[in-house]
Amino acid sequence: MDIRPAATLVLTRDSSEGLEVLLLQRTWDAVFLPGYFVFPGGAVDEGDPRGRRHAVGAGDAEISQIMSLDEGGADFMLGAVRECFEEAGILLAKDGQGKLIDGDHPVHSQRQALFAGKVSLAELCEQHALTIPLDRLAYLSHWITPPGPPRRFDTRFFVATAPEGQPAGHDGVETIDHVWIRPEQALEEHRNGQRLLGLPTIRTLRMLSDFDNTDALMRYAHANPPEPQPDQPWPALKKGQPVMLEPGAPAYEEAAKLDPEGEGSTRAEIVPGEPVEIAAGVVRLTAPNPGMMTGPGTNTYLLGRERFTVLDPGPDDPVHVERILELTGGNIEQVVVTHTHIDHSPAVRTLKEKTGCRVFGWPAPEGTSQDQTFKPDEQPEHGDLLVTGAGLLKVLYTPGHASNHLCYLLVEQSLLFAGDHIMQGSTVVINPPDGDMKAYIESLYDLLAESIHYIAPAHGFLMGNPESVIDFLITHRLSREHKVARSLEANGPAPLKILVQSAYDDVPPQLHAVAQRSLLAHLLKLEKEGRAARDAEDHWRATEGALPT
Repeated sequence: MDIRPAATLVLTRDSSEGLEVLLLQRTWDAVFLPGYFVFPGGAVDEGDPRGRRHAVGAGDAEISQIMSLDEGGADFMLGAVRECFEEAGILLAKDGQGKLIDGDHPVHSQRQALFAGKVSLAELCEQHALTIPLDRLAYLSHWITPPGPPRRFDTRFFVATAPEGQPAGHDGVETIDHVWIRPEQALEEHRNGQRLLGLPTIRTLRMLSDFDNTDALMRYAHANPPEPQPDQPWPALKKGQPVMLEPGAPAYEEAAKLDPEGEGSTRAEIVPGEPVEIAAGVVRLTAPNPGMMTGPGTNTYLLGRERFTVLDPGPDDPVHVERILELTGGNIEQVVVTHTHIDHSPAVRTLKEKTGCRVFGWPAPEGTSQDQTFKPDEQPEHGDLLVTGAGLLKVLYTPGHASNHLCYLLVEQSLLFAGDHIMQGSTVVINPPDGDMKAYIESLYDLLAESIHYIAPAHGFLMGNPESVIDFLITHRLSREHKVARSLEANGPAPLKILVQSAYDDVPPQLHAVAQRSLLAHLLKLEKEGRAARDAEDHWRATEGALPT
């Protein structure tokens, strides 16, 4: 699938309540992000050669250098300005006297012609003697749509202060509503299920919420362009042969971290029994239990160099336990577990018998998938600090996947051991009654308050860009929640087997029995929030205010 270049313009303004941002709601018929609130933006044209002639304030070479491009940075900015005029009716342009145009300028009568492709932005500038002041835009961020969606974009985000006297107006075709809103209010409404927001929008709003006014924001944005992130293929080894990892590949961020010079020395595969040092004093050892629910196997982490802490020792597999003892020399001071599902903690008992180590974790709740043999010596509380040979380990209570789930943060290295709270390449199972969707999403939000640089999951490779990973998980769940709410409104009162057909219409029917467990988790969350209700026959219905606008 081709990745199209695109540009987005974040328009801001000052109000009596603080900085506000313009959001547009996409039509419900859109192929990509239907019903979502977004910033004005879209694909960048191959280029009108006359376009740059009407740009003032900064040259293409200067802009491209800021954006880490060889050339063409000005074209992204011009594309953002054009898309903003088409979608929001606001044109960032100056007239022949060098003044920003207002809402009465005659160019506004040609907005529809521009939208329909009958005229270009360059032609409008020529007709009305307009210039586009690119120095009023600041480069904000760079986003590439991950694999999966029907369309993928390589998008540059810019920010600008909206010109006075130009009222915003959605186009009525691609966008059906618009709102000026404080960033923190938009984020709160998203969290409450009242407004659909995508990952780049969430991250941008979170950044904007740190500023009280547009002057402070623009000063910061001009002085602090984003650092370029690795976005080129990275060399690695697979089955002993050199391969190139594309951005978004499971092993990409681990390879970029462990092999920053790109020598191709890291492995693009997880091999059970083979240790991998993922951080200073931290070795990953994967158990030989690959499967549909465990991926390549359950990761055990060995922390320390002489005296060791073992995190999630995994299943009580003799080969795996012997490998743990071999790599640690049996010098295990303590074992910590994230939770007691049977692929994570059963090896604790054997390690305890062989080494006398102390055991940290929470007892197993009821359930056939729980390790009832797990007997902790200590039950750490949220925020406790455990001393390990690799540094201090902060305990974080993260219920959702399991009621006794803990994550652990290696503080000095900002490395999060996420257990099954965050998994690579698959959706975390939330299975009531022990699984709790509301607790899961709230726990994800809590992790955003921690200083995390990398995530070490229980299944898969090291994961970078933790805020993006967490925001994606939240957005994924809230998007599904919205489908559940729409299904309730259209079909309720109805039982799970009816609701699942529309709420999970993108899932093969043969998997609907499994999907019903996730559906129930969403419904229980909505019930706790007063947005859904059920009768004595377990028929569910929507309550007033269940759906966002």
